[in-house]
Amino acid sequence: MEDSIIYLIVFSVISWTTAFLLSRRIFHKRSFDFCNRIISTIHACLAVSIASLSVQDWWCPVCPLASKSSPQQMQTLAVTLAYLIYDLICSLFDKNVKLDNSIHHLVSIVGIGAGLAYERCGSEMVAALWITEISSPFLHLRELLKELGYKDTDVNLAADISFAGIFTFARMIGGPYLAYVTLYANNPFLIKAMALGLQLVSAFWFYKIARMVMYKLRRRRTTSKRVTNGTKD
Repeated sequence: MEDSIIYLIVFSVISWTTAFLLSRRIFHKRSFDFCNRIISTIHACLAVSIASLSVQDWWCPVCPLASKSSPQQMQTLAVTLAYLIYDLICSLFDKNVKLDNSIHHLVSIVGIGAGLAYERCGSEMVAALWITEISSPFLHLRELLKELGYKDTDVNLAADISFAGIFTFARMIGGPYLAYVTLYANNPFLIKAMALGLQLVSAFWFYKIARMVMYKLRRRRTTSKRVTNGTKD
């Protein structure tokens, strides 16, 4: 790994931490999680943007396969690795530490770190970053709206449906294709394992998200019927 990438990781960790501290100061009446989700939303938007800019051929976004990473791809992955390090450390200060989230962060840090160390598989890893982060703004928006008092409203339901739709498209259409080409290309074993693991986790979360959306839609229909019947009475 080049020294410039190590410096970028260190600088980015400091930058994400500083941004969080500023958000805590600006939104001092809001919760720890609220401020952290603002930073997570900023990272998701930034990650998708720079990942898109690093694509070398939009006719084949994951090409060239199993090749040496470009400088832009390395920088993109370094910024996200720094964010994951920040977010993992930040979660340790939160009173609501989730074991599954911590494991997910550790696995992602190891995977991206391996890609940066190998200086290979940049196309596949940037594509994976794009797929995993494209739905994240709507994921965080759901929770931000709840704290702002919009829980169980049409706005919150719209955020839920948007998140579910984008997640399904990215993880269950783009994800399997990316996993397939990564597994059959001449990639290191660790990168292949990460691709397979990402798809299995995506399938698990797709099941949970689908159940969540169906439950909310059924509850909304039931509530509407009760209101209608009450009005008629």
